[in-house]
Amino acid sequence: MKILFLYTELSEYFLACINVLRTKKNVDIHIVCLPVNKEAPFIFTFSENIKIYMRNNFDKKSIYEIAKEISPDAIYCSGWIDKDYLSLCGKFKNKIPVILGFDNKWKGSIKQKLASSFSGITVLKYFSHCWIPGKPQLEFAKRLGFDEKNILKGFYSCDYNKFHTLYLKFKEHKEKKFPHRFIFSGRYTESKGIQDLWKSFIEIQNETPYDWELWCLGTGSINPIVHPKIKHFGFVQSNNIEKFIAEAGVFVLPSTFEPWGVAVHEFASAGFPLICSSEVGAADIFLRDGENGFLFKPGNVSDFKKVMKKIFSLSDEQLFIMGEKSVELAKQITPEKWADTLMSIIKN
Repeated sequence: MKILFLYTELSEYFLACINVLRTKKNVDIHIVCLPVNKEAPFIFTFSENIKIYMRNNFDKKSIYEIAKEISPDAIYCSGWIDKDYLSLCGKFKNKIPVILGFDNKWKGSIKQKLASSFSGITVLKYFSHCWIPGKPQLEFAKRLGFDEKNILKGFYSCDYNKFHTLYLKFKEHKEKKFPHRFIFSGRYTESKGIQDLWKSFIEIQNETPYDWELWCLGTGSINPIVHPKIKHFGFVQSNNIEKFIAEAGVFVLPSTFEPWGVAVHEFASAGFPLICSSEVGAADIFLRDGENGFLFKPGNVSDFKKVMKKIFSLSDEQLFIMGEKSVELAKQITPEKWADTLMSIIKN
């Protein structure tokens, strides 16, 4: 069996799903994708039956020639912006499953209303199914005209086994002494709320100093702030994440715009209590407010400080129990379930 993915930027979590599809379902994988983003310069390795084609090396005609030669059993397309991808999908729609993937939440914007009004010629003309991360995207999928039986959920899954293994490795260590460190992992951009994070943390420390630190992993357009209790580690490759999982305690994602946020799933799988803004899509499934973490209003420093202070008020034992709840919630989506979902479309 062969599946063609028309993708944007590759990520480790996507490849974790692909590897399950390859090894456990015996599928040949073909991926057309963009070059690695400079702000997230992951280094990837591929097995022999995963074939990669760099998007910038192919035009509409050559992409179609690739697809004809592959003769895929299904096509997945990331979004509907790339006109060459759409052209290819349109040619295969009535022959095999052609699946649209997107993570946009319904906001009722003019652009979204236009897309839903003209979905017959902009979306449904090219795709038989759509695959979304979860409930936050469901309303948009319906408004685009997809029948609910053709809407699949759970498209984004972290490398669950990797992060769960790290949870098991450091569980005893954290149960004995829970690390008093927040950790942020993401790009240093305005939409990630990184400046609100720094501001909230510093203001709390100025008001009442706590023995907590803030560790930040990532790079971007915003320069790192200098503070004795805030440490910046730059971009961290996947194989170097272990020491941060071992020594940090609570994951924070304060985004003002975040359709999903796979990092939430990663740190939940690793047994972290979570703090997320209500804008983070993944919090819908991986965060239960008051049980394994706290939600706050995006862009609201006062509200952000309140939930950080709630963390400070908890005992190490309570924080560890919160992390255990995160592990339980993280099991809802795995690469194995991802592969099963995709194969169910082809079999049907």
